[in-house]
Parts: sequence; C-alpha cells; structure tokens
Amino acid sequence: MSMDSISLLQRARYDFQPKIPEVLTKDAATIQLENSSLSLPPRDEQKIREYYRETIGKPAVVFADGSNPAAGRKRRCGVLLSGGQAPGGHNVIAGLFDGLQAANAESELIGFHGGAGGLLKCDYEILTKEKVDFHRNTGGFDIIGSGRTKIETDAQIEATIQTVKKLELDSLVIVGGDDSNTNAALLAEVFAQRKLPMQVIGVPKTIDGDLKNDHIETSFGFDTSTKVYASLIGDLARDTKSSGKYWNFVKLMGRSASHIALECALQIHPNICLIGEEIKAKNMSLKRILYDICQIIAHRAEHGENFGVILIPEGIVEFIPETANLIAELNRNWKEYEHVFTALTTLELKKKWLYTKLSPEAYHTLDQLPAELAEQFLGLRDPHGNILVSQIEIEKLFITMIRDYLEGMTGAGTYKGSFAPLAEFYGYEGRSAFPSNFDATYCYALGKTAFLLIANAANGYLACIKDLALPSEQWKAGGVPLTMMMDMEERKGEWVPVIAKSLVDLNGAAFNEFARNRDKWALETCYMHPGPVQYFGPDELCNRITETLRLESEEKRRFEAWANIATKR
Repeated sequence: MSMDSISLLQRARYDFQPKIPEVLTKDAATIQLENSSLSLPPRDEQKIREYYRETIGKPAVVFADGSNPAAGRKRRCGVLLSGGQAPGGHNVIAGLFDGLQAANAESELIGFHGGAGGLLKCDYEILTKEKVDFHRNTGGFDIIGSGRTKIETDAQIEATIQTVKKLELDSLVIVGGDDSNTNAALLAEVFAQRKLPMQVIGVPKTIDGDLKNDHIETSFGFDTSTKVYASLIGDLARDTKSSGKYWNFVKLMGRSASHIALECALQIHPNICLIGEEIKAKNMSLKRILYDICQIIAHRAEHGENFGVILIPEGIVEFIPETANLIAELNRNWKEYEHVFTALTTLELKKKWLYTKLSPEAYHTLDQLPAELAEQFLGLRDPHGNILVSQIEIEKLFITMIRDYLEGMTGAGTYKGSFAPLAEFYGYEGRSAFPSNFDATYCYALGKTAFLLIANAANGYLACIKDLALPSEQWKAGGVPLTMMMDMEERKGEWVPVIAKSLVDLNGAAFNEFARNRDKWALETCYMHPGPVQYFGPDELCNRITETLRLESEEKRRFEAWANIATKR
C-alpha cells in the first residue's frame, strides 16, 4: 500500500472525521441494550418460525446508558463484504475495528476475502490498523474484496462452522443486502440451534435502496450512488438541451425496485421516469407504456423540442405484465430448462423447444422480442436460477419499439418531429465512488453499532441507525431482528423465508412529490443540474441528504405531530 499511488482527493479524505451520536463514542462497558418494541415478520410468521425458532420474536433494541462489564473482553470477530460494492463499506469496517480496539486492544478483526466464499474456504487475513486506516473514507470493497456466494446447503453450513471453530471466532459481521443478510439470519439461527457461542450481526448495504423498513430508513451507498448518477444525468440533460436533438434513454440500477430512478427523477426533473411499481399496480401493458411515451415525444416536437431524458429502472421487465409473465414462467421451470438449453445452440432451437412449455401468452411475448433481446431473456442466471435482468438491454428495446411507433404516427400525420435516440446505462459508475459525507458518517456509525451489538451479546440482529435526516450527532443507534424483515418467497420452485425487498411506496412522500410534478417535467424543459458529489463546503452542499430521505422524514414528522395532537385530545 503505497501513498505514492493515491489521489489528492483520497489524501484529503483521510482527514474527514465522522461526527457520530454520542452514545457510539462512549466506553462500551457503560452501554447496554434497551428494548424498544417487539418485532415480528409482517406476514407468514408461523411458516418463518418453523425455520427460525431460536431467533424469531426478539425485540428491537436501542443503546442506553448502563453497565456491561463483558464489553471489554478480548474478541475475535470476523467480517465479510457481500454482494455488489456500495460506497462506505470501508468505513463500516473502520467503525467495527475502532470499536473492538477501544474496548480491548488485544481483540482482532478477521477479514474474509471475497465475501462468503472466503468464509467457506477459510481464506482470511487479520486486519491491521495500517490497512484499515489506508481505506478510511474511500470507495470500493477492495480492502478484502466481495463475492456473491450464497450459504444454503448443509455442506456450506458445515464448512462455515469449521472455519468458525478453526479461527476461534466469537462473532461475525456480514455487510450486505437482502440476500446477504438472509445468509446472516440463517447462520445466526444455526449457531443458536447448535448452542455454539457465536454471534452474527448484519449491516444494511445496497445502492438499490430496497433494504429498508420502519426501522431501517435507508441502506448505505444509496446516498452516494444516486448523487453520482444524478450528476451524470444532469450533465447529459445539459448536453441534450444544448444540442436540442437527442432523446436519451437512461437505464439505472435497481433490479427489484425503482428507488434509484425515483430519487434521480426528484433531483433532475427528467421528461419521463418509469416507476416499475406503478406500472405493476396499474397493470400497464407495454403497448400503453409506449403510447404514453410517444405522446410526450410528439407534444415536445410540436414545440420544437426534439430532445429529452427518459429514466428506466433496470428491473422494469419484472413489472411490465407481458415480460413479467415471461420471466416468471422461465424462472419457475428453469431447473428443467437449464439441462435442455445446454444442448440447444441456437435461439430458434430454444424457441421451438419452448413452444409447448410456455403458455401461449408468454411464448407470444418471447416471439415478438428482437433476437438479441430474446437471447438475453434466455441467457445467464443468478445463483438462485433467476434471470439476470440487469443484462437485458431494455432501453434498446424501448428505442426500437418507439421508433416503429413514431414512424406509424408520421405516416398518419400525427408526428412531425425528428427522433435521434441514445442509450445509456449508469450502474457501476456509482458503486465504488468516494462515499459522500453522509455515507462515510453513516457507515462508520453502523460499524460502531455492529460492535456494540456484539458487545451486548446480540445475535441475529441488523445494525440500525434512525433519524438520519437530523444532524448526525442526533442519530439514534440500535438493532432490529433480521427475522422481522422476512417473508416467504419462491426460490428455484420452493417457498423459503428470505429478507423481503422494499419497493417504492406509491402512497409515500417521495412518489407523491414525483407524481405532482411529472406532467410539468414531461412537457417543459426544466432540468436540474446538481453537479458532482461535494465533500467540502457549506452544509447545504456537502451534507445534503437524498430527496427521498428528506421527503420521507418530513412525512414522518408530520404524522408524529398529528398523532401527538390526536393523543392529547
């Protein structure tokens, strides 16, 4: 690790000192857990209880002044980064490391290389202060690497137990999204059932923003990544406004939820932003979506504005009825298809074989897709056997179909503009950026919170920081049971408990703000240009929160104020 190979910004970021809640700065021996509420899964409690009889039904907790003499004992804590990168992950490790060292300088933090795969193979290193300090306030997951291995089989569980015993671990922190924290919940339950003296704590990570609930206000990385994307889209909007001739179709990350697209829309004011959850709720067909887009394109052309910006969540195909049905049928029977497809080398052979396997509706959708897109629907899978929707170039499908639609309108005399489309996909650009001040602070606080949960003998909890719209010194820290966030979901043809993804709330403050303004944004050119992420300067620039968090927090405060008034009456 050479200081000669780092940028001036990285050197400057080393000086950033997160301002965290006072409770996280105190001697761990003076902090104890205080129950805040009983937390059970919102649905399917009895079915989930069959799998998680030891860890279900625990209360949500907050930290309070008290006494915890055991906090200062020597510990051997493991940590792994799981799934795609998210800005701030290094600061989670820094906070965890600092917490361990402050409580007992002989404690060790063991980092597993490449995520859960490193845990299974016992591939690790003992993290030093030098290495942790070198990665503070920086982006990426390169301190120990990440991976997408899922711990599901008996053999994987036994391998995990062997690693734990070999390294004499007493705790494990898993930093990840919904699937990764489902792993955390599983391991916490296994250790509890087998009476092993081992604790597992999760940390909420995902730039997609879909790991949230009443306790988890946002997952880390969402703040930075959406600011990076908004900056890029703002530059693109300025360019297309200057040239006056391009329609930009921008696909954004967010496989199962449209939080990123919605947040970027609130920051940029694009002409069109598709929200998958709304499309599903209204059962909007692909034909209806294309019609609505073309009407906006035609209206703008009438006013000489043959340009615009359209935001598309990468997972939109799972919300449009026709493509969602096709995906569901392909996923449901993938175990059977997978073996057959290895022997079928062309698209035509695959479609011929599928003709009697799919419903007529699903097959019609597949048959109507351009060959390149059809191959993507039948292509690579994730570890659960699900289609990798991020690799489906839906933005290009929209361009092709909209061009055909507009040609028909031109022939009918209802469209007299010019259509010059450009396709963009913003994804990896935001995953490993230098974390914003918010994410750097939030993640450091999450790391310290994970340690305090361990110090208080918690197992099967997710580190939780609340009141994030307030100054960071006023945030509240604690934990919520991982089982509280679970739901039954079909995986590879079987129903199993997993941590449920949080979708865009169509009755929530963020979507309502978007819905109130989108008609104006569609027809008028009123783009916002937020510029790059700011790390230094006035609070309103370098410490601003996302529009989603701001709007949701304001809505929460209004509700609490109303509830207080109603209670007094």
